[in-house]
Amino acid sequence: MYAEIKARVHKESVQGTILQVLVPGQSLTDNLAKYSDGGVLVGELRIDDGRHIRTDQRKKAFATLRDISNWNGDDIDVNHWWLKNAYIAQVGSRMFSMSDCSVTTARCYITFLLDFCMEWEVPLSEPLINRADDVAAALYKCLLYKKCALCGKPAEAHHAQAVGIGRDRKTIVHLGMELIALCRYHNSEAHSRGWESFAALYHVYGIAADEAICRVYKLKHEQGAVNIAQ
Repeated sequence: MYAEIKARVHKESVQGTILQVLVPGQSLTDNLAKYSDGGVLVGELRIDDGRHIRTDQRKKAFATLRDISNWNGDDIDVNHWWLKNAYIAQVGSRMFSMSDCSVTTARCYITFLLDFCMEWEVPLSEPLINRADDVAAALYKCLLYKKCALCGKPAEAHHAQAVGIGRDRKTIVHLGMELIALCRYHNSEAHSRGWESFAALYHVYGIAADEAICRVYKLKHEQGAVNIAQ
């Protein structure tokens, strides 16, 4: 569901911020009963700061659409039409134009296009990290799809933080550890340069591993669990 709302801060605590939200002209009682967990609707909040799409965002989006067109042979306008409608259906937003949409909408659409490219193995004409507008989301998806964050080749998880001498990587709990997906070449480069130098050179950083990432790489993610990679 997509709706414009009015919200104000009701209370802040160590757990987070409680908002009072008004959805003008709509009744959400049935939706809350159907889609909520005990009356609490779980989802994501996107705040549009009112800024219009940047020139570099427009270039990133259409460069990615050109790569998709080179891959499937369809006209770029055709791909833009159906992919934009697929994005709208997925997130529940209203129709938008890449000429005057918001910075937030452009960022989310670019992320959607890059997710599509990773899922369908669409070759990009430049490193994915250069095309991403939401770098954290791109680094996470590279881990999830096992694609090198720098070149898009098949990758494995590289530790962006030291594991520690004498610690067995197969038995330590990886949940929360910072990882990045790198191919063999870039993994070797990261080791030879040292992580700090490598990260500064390519403007990348580690992403905290969640359970989904741990499952992809068969890493232990809870105390007492058996590492299925062994």
